Amino acid sequence: MKIVVAPDSFKGSLSAREVGLAIRKGVERALPHADIPVVPMADGGEGTLECLIDATGGTWRTAEVRNPLGELIEASYGLLGDGVTCAIEMAQSSGLYLIAPEQRDPLRTTTYGVGELIQAGLDQGCRRFLLGLGGSATNDGGAGMLQALGVELLDAQGGEIGQGGGELSKLREIRTAGLDPRLADCEFLIACDVDNPFVGPKGASHVFGPQKGATPKMVLELDANLRHFANLIDQTVGVAIHDLPGTGAAGGLSGALLAFLGGKLQSGIQLVIEAVGLEEQLRDADLVITGEGQIDFQTAHGKTPSGVALLAQSHGIPTIALCGSVGDGIDVLHEQGIAAVYSIVNQPMTLEEAMARTAELLTHTAEQVIRTCIMTKQKG
Repeated sequence: MKIVVAPDSFKGSLSAREVGLAIRKGVERALPHADIPVVPMADGGEGTLECLIDATGGTWRTAEVRNPLGELIEASYGLLGDGVTCAIEMAQSSGLYLIAPEQRDPLRTTTYGVGELIQAGLDQGCRRFLLGLGGSATNDGGAGMLQALGVELLDAQGGEIGQGGGELSKLREIRTAGLDPRLADCEFLIACDVDNPFVGPKGASHVFGPQKGATPKMVLELDANLRHFANLIDQTVGVAIHDLPGTGAAGGLSGALLAFLGGKLQSGIQLVIEAVGLEEQLRDADLVITGEGQIDFQTAHGKTPSGVALLAQSHGIPTIALCGSVGDGIDVLHEQGIAAVYSIVNQPMTLEEAMARTAELLTHTAEQVIRTCIMTKQKG
């Protein structure tokens, strides 16, 4: 038999690769001679960078970049196994977790470090970029990123505006002549699972600004600044991003990527599926095992188990999901190709104990699931 193991991480416990190896160990106990490829997965959120590096045999890289407040830090990015693809999580340079709660101010925070990570990838010879946008601390519409890549954002006196969404009100002219010429040969794929536009009541500032430290007054100022920025972008490059779905992701960073770098928005899970070659791995498979820490009604909306199962279902392959806890509303997952969902917690225990024993519990549950499958097949 061929059983493909394609799980997400169990956050706080194991990486996706570690989860997959623990599951494979259990499958091997029941089927010692089975073909059991492990394909680490993610859905574009936390852990996607590690997943892509693990799944493609890539390597970690670091670069000195500016954090959301302009301070120098070391940030990680990935050079994937094909040698030409760079994987970037914008949170590594511009993430909310990088600054203390009392310092969170989207009028000041910048995406400059994202541009510096892209520059680092270019210097490594990369011409294909996969970007995850989760966890942003910024609301500058990608202005900082553009400045790092050579775009001039000029005020009325012809000087460069400062950093942060608050500075965009001063912007009068965008000059793209200095944009790094290597970018013309690049492809940018953006993991984006929100449909919020650049501006307006459902835009970047109104929906995501408060969680980044914006007061109601600041939200109005930021939205007006992004609208002004979008107007100048339209005048400069002929792309109206104001109301385009998804352009509000990461404080509008995705809008700048789309307008200036030809970025293509994809669901996070689809981007990862293509990047790791999951469809090829499913060839001739008899069963797929996936999983993540919590499975509930939200799993059906672009999470890893759902994406994996839908792809497997399109090839007529059943999927079983393992998880730490099972929440409400999982019935819809059966329609998406998940035949059954199993919690790995097999006796009363605290959350801390369950997280400490995740590998052991995954191995035990995977073995029992496969033994049940074997018995059912033999009786059939």
